[in-house]
Amino acid sequence: MTTAADPLVLGSRTDSDRDRFRFHTADGVPDADAFCPGELLALEHLWDRDLGRLRTIDARYGVVGVVLTEVAASVQITASSARSAALCERNVAANGADATVRVATGLGSVAATPADGARAGDPRFEAVDTATFVPKAYDPIELGTRRIRTALDSLASGGDLFVAAKAETGLARYESALGDAAEGVSAVGTRDDWTLLRATAPAHVELPADPPFRRIHATVDGVDLSLVTAPGLFSPTELDAGTRILAETARIEDGDAVLDCCCGYGPLGAYAGSAADCEVHCTDDDALAAACARRTLDENGVDGRVVTADCTAGVAGSTFDTVICNPPTHAGDGVLADLFRGVADVLAPDGRFWFVHHRGLSLDRHVAPFGSVETVATGPEHVVRVAQH
Repeated sequence: MTTAADPLVLGSRTDSDRDRFRFHTADGVPDADAFCPGELLALEHLWDRDLGRLRTIDARYGVVGVVLTEVAASVQITASSARSAALCERNVAANGADATVRVATGLGSVAATPADGARAGDPRFEAVDTATFVPKAYDPIELGTRRIRTALDSLASGGDLFVAAKAETGLARYESALGDAAEGVSAVGTRDDWTLLRATAPAHVELPADPPFRRIHATVDGVDLSLVTAPGLFSPTELDAGTRILAETARIEDGDAVLDCCCGYGPLGAYAGSAADCEVHCTDDDALAAACARRTLDENGVDGRVVTADCTAGVAGSTFDTVICNPPTHAGDGVLADLFRGVADVLAPDGRFWFVHHRGLSLDRHVAPFGSVETVATGPEHVVRVAQH
């Protein structure tokens, strides 16, 4: 992963020899250039509390969890992004912190339900005493409120959930959701435009019975597809034009090993597996996207592998005859550089990398790892290109 050259530095209030915490960040992770004020607000309020066992929900790069290892009995850091989780692990190690990190959607209705008794001894399902959640600016409120209920359900009796938000990230809606689900909710701190809410877990939390999945249908080059999507994913209400023209253009042969990289909810992988007798692999950084992609493949009768991983990290060491990708061009040059280098590493010597982007955008600086790049289709807004070694 290409990370920022200089880590962010946070002064320490600990009585130990530590005087600074240092945090590595990267393109594609929120608040990579400066600490999130909501996380700093949570730290200010929680530092002097008896936290017991702490879990941070959907972390960026681990600030809250890493710092509070100094005062909590134990710390679990969860992130819905594999890229964020990798940064959290790096920052845990860099600061000598004692915390566990895992990738998780934070949605109880999406996570696999363990068999009776499976919770015992499984850290994924252990109750904690304190939980923190700082929603990201672009998080759909529906997902945020579901994460709140899941977090409340993870708390031991009398445990507290702290949620930091501002008006632009849905403060009023989150306060209302906490009021509906928790024993009580109050504002316990402010910083700039941010407010920290405290809510106490009730004896019973009513979790949504259904996951946030939605189904859409698309016909691509004569192939009918049923696609499982969710709020917050790219183009969740219809198949976008770029993905469509890419699917219609890419040549997928029987017997190919195919990688749908940055798969989203899996339309390209589902199309590939439906149009040819091929081996399908899908990978996406976002745990919810990967959960949708798994269901999309199943809905279309495609036997494929789905991995939650940053770029090609989840398939390192494998080789593919065909790689198809609608790259996340909004995520920044660091993500794109990692993506294109990674594809070059896993592409077979005679393989083809098919990708699509907006006509007004140049990705020329990222295709250097390839020997040849050709534009093979042009639509009203997009171009499809194929790269080879």
